[in-house]
Amino acid sequence: MAIATFGAGCFWGVEELFRTTHGVSDTEVGYMGGSTEKPTYEEVCTDKTGHAEVVQVEFDPDLISYGELVDIFFDNHNPTELNRQGPDEGTQYRSAIFYHDDAQKKIGEEKKAALAASGRFKKPVVTEVTKAQTFWPAEDYHQEYLAKRGLSHCHI
Repeated sequence: MAIATFGAGCFWGVEELFRTTHGVSDTEVGYMGGSTEKPTYEEVCTDKTGHAEVVQVEFDPDLISYGELVDIFFDNHNPTELNRQGPDEGTQYRSAIFYHDDAQKKIGEEKKAALAASGRFKKPVVTEVTKAQTFWPAEDYHQEYLAKRGLSHCHI
């Protein structure tokens, strides 16, 4: 198994998207990329900790490639919106690929560059491609939030 970590706005919908993807064995929502240890949802929502809401994805590379996961990531949010997705605004909602090794970094950068050059968006792609830091799991009530409520998506 391998790990991928993505920030694409509110983590509830992003988790449900990846949770139901063939080849993904587990997902967990949490926080990454900030300066506070063991941040809480309330702290992250202040926009002062520097964390992004993220989904950590455990996947089987024999069933789905990291590149395919990056494609799903880019296809399901607006990577040109700086620090927002839909009605959610703040650095915690930024578009981010947190890579775990050099191969993931290369794929993330190449996919971002290809998307930027594609002409699909009029505005620049602002997705950050940055080294994964400590993953802080979100509170239990955030885990599989939509699935627990019988929902398949939110506004992403």
